[in-house]
Amino acid sequence: MAESAVGFLLEHLTSLIEEKVKLLKDVDKDVKSITDELKSIQAFLRDADTQSETNDTVKDWVAQVRNVAYDIEDVLDEFMLRFAQRGQQQRQHCLHRFISYLQKTICFLETFKIRHSLATQIKEIKDRVHDISTRRDRYKLRSLEQASAGSNSTGVKWHDIREDALLLDEAELVGIGKPKEEIIGWIVEDESRLGVISVVGMGGLGKTTLVKKVYDDQRVKRHFQTQAWVTFSESPEIHELLIEMIKQLVYAEQKQPIPQDVAEMKDVQLKQRLQEFLKKKRYVVVLDDIWTIPAWDSVKNVFPNNNFGSRIIISTRSNDVASSCIKSYFRVYNLKPLSQEESWTLFCKKTFSFSPEQICPPELEVPSQSIVKKCGGLPLAIVTVGGVLSTKQKTTTEWEMFNHSLGTDLFDDDRLKGMMKILTLSYNDLPYHLKFCFLSLFMFPEDELIEKMRLIRIWMAEGFIRRKEGKTLEEVGESYFHELINRSLLQIAKTDDDDGRVEACRVHDLIREIILSKARDQNFGAIIKQDVMLENEKIRRLSFHHFCEMVPQQEKSTTHLRSLFTFNVNTLSNTFTGGEIFSKLKLLKVLDLRDAPLSEFLEEFTNLFHLRYLSLRNTDIKEIPDSIKKLQNLETLDLKQTYVTELPTGILNLDKLRHLLVYRKELDFSSHLPQYSGFKAPSGIGGLVSLQKLDYIEANTGSELIRGLERLVQLRRLGIVKLRREDGIHLCSSINKMRHLESLGVHVIEEEEILDLESLSTPPPLLRRIMLKGRLEKLPRWIPSLHNLFCICLWGTKLKDDPLEALEGLSNLMTLYLIEAYRGEQLHFQSEF
Repeated sequence: MAESAVGFLLEHLTSLIEEKVKLLKDVDKDVKSITDELKSIQAFLRDADTQSETNDTVKDWVAQVRNVAYDIEDVLDEFMLRFAQRGQQQRQHCLHRFISYLQKTICFLETFKIRHSLATQIKEIKDRVHDISTRRDRYKLRSLEQASAGSNSTGVKWHDIREDALLLDEAELVGIGKPKEEIIGWIVEDESRLGVISVVGMGGLGKTTLVKKVYDDQRVKRHFQTQAWVTFSESPEIHELLIEMIKQLVYAEQKQPIPQDVAEMKDVQLKQRLQEFLKKKRYVVVLDDIWTIPAWDSVKNVFPNNNFGSRIIISTRSNDVASSCIKSYFRVYNLKPLSQEESWTLFCKKTFSFSPEQICPPELEVPSQSIVKKCGGLPLAIVTVGGVLSTKQKTTTEWEMFNHSLGTDLFDDDRLKGMMKILTLSYNDLPYHLKFCFLSLFMFPEDELIEKMRLIRIWMAEGFIRRKEGKTLEEVGESYFHELINRSLLQIAKTDDDDGRVEACRVHDLIREIILSKARDQNFGAIIKQDVMLENEKIRRLSFHHFCEMVPQQEKSTTHLRSLFTFNVNTLSNTFTGGEIFSKLKLLKVLDLRDAPLSEFLEEFTNLFHLRYLSLRNTDIKEIPDSIKKLQNLETLDLKQTYVTELPTGILNLDKLRHLLVYRKELDFSSHLPQYSGFKAPSGIGGLVSLQKLDYIEANTGSELIRGLERLVQLRRLGIVKLRREDGIHLCSSINKMRHLESLGVHVIEEEEILDLESLSTPPPLLRRIMLKGRLEKLPRWIPSLHNLFCICLWGTKLKDDPLEALEGLSNLMTLYLIEAYRGEQLHFQSEF
């Protein structure tokens, strides 16, 4: 982890020296000296990080390296903040034409004071770094070259084809057939009594995966009238679980959202509602990952014994829980570790997935068999180790070194501890830039659905993503995301319905425990669940779960914060709503208050000079002040599902903005597709030339705004609402210049308005998704030329001619939505369409 901190800092320092050499006047030599010294230290850090697991002296040295790296980052960020503040003050003086000789003198003295303070701190840090470096030899640490253990950090390249192959194999499991068939037999057998089937086993054995395979089997689906799946986790929120059951059982069948009055019911009322609904149904309900008997007791009376042969399926790590779930009819399936043969098959499938035969080369069989044996038949451990090995060179030396690193006595202790060690090895093997990305997952609650783009934008804001020639930061971030999946450190949780791309992930319980442990030990981040003291005064990231209060003693711990998150918080304390806490977070880069009970945009937000990511999604915010222009480093502004309908002209100052998401999405029940309402933008919005995503902008404020969009040549996604017919030609002219555009959504201002997009002469060649809502006189002639299209939605187009003839040549088209799209009575499908 110290390697990660130093590696990250070195990139930051190099960039800073190149960009701010004038500001670093008088200290640039010292900064370069520190950089050179840290580079020499970095070569030894991987070995030191490994030794620190068992050597307290080395552990202390590693901590000192990490802390000095953090301190340098703090000093430089504070320096940049103070200079930015001086610049703002000077500009204000100029604007008011009130600069006197005395004011100039004060500015000079304050600038000198800032530089002197920086020089003093840099000198102190330089001495610390030198002292750390001289003590390196005492611990006989080896350089990266000397200690080479086959690490990937030297730069293994990842290819999309390989990633796709692994993603396709994700659902494949070894040894699942027999337990699946046995459990299905119990479920559908001719037994009318309510039955409880418990699947028991330690973490990592694949209980949830097995139950999901059973749950999704067509024999099970046909046998029951209704079904639901809820996940309990270690600290379940019973009210939320009851709501989720009602959502899946009652309202999914009716294809309606849950009414607000139902969501506000007390638990006893929700239970009564569920009981009443299930009385006349043959149902199957999965209660996944129950940890305690009280958790089972809290819901067991919801399920009526109606003698229809209903079933409850439970997965748990606890035999006590399984024993307590006794009804008149019950079964317990004790999930066992894989046999050696099954383990070997799974290992080969994961490790050698890129070869058609998926067979271990003969020269690697001896070390591979040893590695598999140490995994103890635990699928999660086998898949994780296989994911690591799949990225390494297929040589005997490489395999033997990896096998040796597992340790001869690793499985002398209980299996869980052994598996944790193996899983930690996969973390240790990550390149330093991926370690920070991986640890950032600490912020999310257990079993949270983690959106890919949310994660990537946070990584960007934190500076975790390294620039790569020819690729955007978002593209590099996506490769990081898939690399973590390929290493089996993330689990695929959601894919796009149209093209199968991964949209979200989850973190396995055991992997999450490793993340939390590392994050605490390395001062990387902490979770606040209740009114407790922070153990470290220099914590870098905080995530509030269910609770959002900062006691006075904790406030001094927040001055070093880079990121702050809230999850499932019902109330915000006065220190938050009053803005007091944000006046202390001068170095904050990420502020994610998604779903927080916040009704106004706090003025204190605009003083967060370093802020790059601001999410107020799904809050009650209604207005954004013009002072947002002060957030000149902002890259992501997420206002989705808020009540913001207009942005001030100050937004035009944010020239680093890449993702501007301002819209509400409501489900149209007739089509089951989303409808969007957007925002009014100032006419100069086209000046934000760094924008990658712009959703959804109202086009009825004037042709000048639409014409100005032609400058947004970096756009990947564009959403337009309220387009007038006469502005169609201007929109086409702008889109002609957007050569990187992948997704386009255009909605007309009124239902009968003509959508005129015929003048689009050179459509973006990378377009993959199009949604057109409005009357079309004819299908635009350029659509059939877009051979990368995989999804088209024509809504309310009321075409005279059958559109299928023009679309049948789109070989990559996977999804076609036609809603009031054609006025004819028949659509003609060709056999090869």
